[in-house]
Amino acid sequence: MTEEEIAFSDATALGALIASRKISSLELTKLYLGRLEKYGHVYGAVVTIMHERALREARAADKELAAGKSRGPLHGVPYGAKDLLAAIGAPTTWGAAPYRNQHFDYDATVVRKLNAAGAVLCAKLAMVELAGGFGYNDADASFTGPGRTPWNRNFWSGGSSSGPGAAVAAGLVGFAIGSETNGSILVPSAFCGVTGLRPTYGRVSRHGAMALMWTSDKLGPMCRSARDTEAVLRAIAGHDASDKTSRDEPFTAIRGRRPRIGVLKNSTGKSQPAVVKNFEASLAVLRRFCDVVPDVDLPKGPYGAVFGAIFNGECASAFRDLIESGRSRELQSVDDRIGGYQVYGSLAVDYVDGMRRRAILNEQLVRAFEPYDAIVHPTLPTVAYPVGLPFDKAYPKYPGQTGLGSPGNLAGLPSISVPNGLGENHLPTGLAMMGRAWGEAQLTQIAKAYQARTAFHKEHPPLTTSR
Repeated sequence: MTEEEIAFSDATALGALIASRKISSLELTKLYLGRLEKYGHVYGAVVTIMHERALREARAADKELAAGKSRGPLHGVPYGAKDLLAAIGAPTTWGAAPYRNQHFDYDATVVRKLNAAGAVLCAKLAMVELAGGFGYNDADASFTGPGRTPWNRNFWSGGSSSGPGAAVAAGLVGFAIGSETNGSILVPSAFCGVTGLRPTYGRVSRHGAMALMWTSDKLGPMCRSARDTEAVLRAIAGHDASDKTSRDEPFTAIRGRRPRIGVLKNSTGKSQPAVVKNFEASLAVLRRFCDVVPDVDLPKGPYGAVFGAIFNGECASAFRDLIESGRSRELQSVDDRIGGYQVYGSLAVDYVDGMRRRAILNEQLVRAFEPYDAIVHPTLPTVAYPVGLPFDKAYPKYPGQTGLGSPGNLAGLPSISVPNGLGENHLPTGLAMMGRAWGEAQLTQIAKAYQARTAFHKEHPPLTTSR
């Protein structure tokens, strides 16, 4: 196999290559470290390349395998972690200049669990500063510069998991860990043409991760296939005494019948033509093995306003010291420099009312979608935004319709985005599927069946070293 063939193999295939001794973890790790050096900064994907730790872990993985011990399908597979996860051997910058020298003397629980699964940590990957908490409006919102999709570096890789999206798409790591509060896994997955899984709230411990919105933050895998997201999620899931919101819940998928899928009503309204075309083609594929029900209505409610009220209060609390000290003025984005003061001015009464309304909206949403194994919609109404242009000026003709971003995240429901074609400027589009709470296995089963009938997830971009 060529370097390119290896680099763009999914993590499951890489684990099989290592297990069969066709390549060692050390050889694979050196390959990815070289690619991180060559391409990481070109696409704004990396903060810190962890040579010493990666090589040490790869040698340990090979030594165990030689002794007949395998830790599972991720044994020896190199990966990258969004730089809001604590990891020994590198700063944890949260993408923000005020924290660029911040170090923790422990590994986040997700990093620790992946180490226990035999995976090899190669890099801390770039992110939008403070995970977008202060309301940025352009791609240049990190001290490392804009994240750029490897399909066309003049366009954004998406936020706030900008680095994981770009790194997976460019074949710089075997897989990555991102985070989502309200779109930060699904958006870069769509813009970069990778498969991203947002787990149920509480499925994965957040110990050692930067807090943005305690009642909505989630950590999840960003990979080159749906089968990878399932393997990675199984490795990182489960209760952790250091995170009281985390839970042990079974992974169950319904078998013996065709999945029942609802199509969100008006989900393609005011979307780019290619997004609509690719979504309709995806529905045709899904109909081969699913019962597809059109025009499933989202229960009416002020989802965005409720989410915003809760988000503002929790974000302001999380970064109170940064705001009150005035150090938020050191942030990269002009919008972020003042955005902290805006969230800081949120009212307690709005937060309390938001939490009360949230419970009602969540109950209505769960009841309306209960008959379906998944609700599908285009991940986003457009392809990636151009770098250098404010987001609200990028595609004024295509504002899109109400999707399931805020509703799904308010309720803590899982969702997966898979690539489903190319649109304007040869940029990827995505198909999203939202499931029931703790229904990740059902989602990945549907996504794997979709990817068995399509090849979009196997396509990869031509890379450049020019900036």
